[in-house]
Amino acid sequence: MAGFRNQDRENVEQPTGPHRSENNLPGVNMSALFDHSTNLPAIPELAAHWKKLDLAAILRRPAAFMSISQTKSLYEPWGAQARERQWERGNLEATLKVVAAARKQSNFISYSWVGAPIFRDNQPKSAFDKVQFASWVEGLDFSPEKRLEDNELVDQLRAEVRPGDLEFNELALQSAFIGTQLPIELSRKRVEVIVLTGFHLDWCIEGNARAARDNGLLPIVIGDATGTQRIDQQAAAYERINSFFAPVISAADFVRYLSDES
Repeated sequence: MAGFRNQDRENVEQPTGPHRSENNLPGVNMSALFDHSTNLPAIPELAAHWKKLDLAAILRRPAAFMSISQTKSLYEPWGAQARERQWERGNLEATLKVVAAARKQSNFISYSWVGAPIFRDNQPKSAFDKVQFASWVEGLDFSPEKRLEDNELVDQLRAEVRPGDLEFNELALQSAFIGTQLPIELSRKRVEVIVLTGFHLDWCIEGNARAARDNGLLPIVIGDATGTQRIDQQAAAYERINSFFAPVISAADFVRYLSDES
């Protein structure tokens, strides 16, 4: 990924952020769970029920693109969640491929760049939220300015933002549909399909796929443009989402479907 020096990549020591309590499991080699030198889990075969659909035709319906939490927190070596080393997984490159293909299609009429900050000091919280959100940032010494920068869209995606795109933060635990302008944006533009990229696959991506279904939308998850915090969590997340909530496809298949004129 452009912008990283080798020494930056080799010397990441930041704590991890969300799901923080899972990061020190007794008897488990935690470094192996963040080792991206091994192959990432394969995107599963489409579930039998999704195979009955013409996904190319569905992707020609009024559509939206939504990137979630693809921020400096996960892509910069100083980020609060840098231990995940997401820049090594290829999900940013896959997202860029998806955005480039979508921009060429006239039916993609809504683009949302959604932040999911782990520093949520100014956000209303329940008793559960208070203790959970505090655990995400325990031990992190970030100034107020650095906290804001941590949630900024990574530079490569910042370059893809266009006038008229939405930029906002999630306000709910794992949904961009609650308390934001997203529902009215999608309703006014009569969007039917929403394409999801970003983090985390088993957290905000799954949550938003579920919310999209509950709102009558057709979510499609770009599997290689997402990621779980730990490598060992990804296959199960793929399988669960693909089985129950949304088709999980690759960026290459997304581009192929868009070019299918049959």
